[in-house]
Amino acid sequence: MSIDDIRWADVICPMEQKHKNRILATFSRAAAESKIIVLDIPDDYRYMDPELVELIDNAVQPIIDSA
Repeated sequence: MSIDDIRWADVICPMEQKHKNRILATFSRAAAESKIIVLDIPDDYRYMDPELVELIDNAVQPIIDSA
């Protein structure tokens, strides 16, 4: 993730609160103006685990639909 990604995004959806905290710490100025919605999905999955992909998709879809 880069400063350009933060500026580009309409909404940022980290999986856990600790991820949000890291984003705010790393990109404090740009992220302070961003809409950040924590998905409350534990970061206990392997990369691209099908169950994780489904959880993220189900959590993010209503956010996208309401935008």
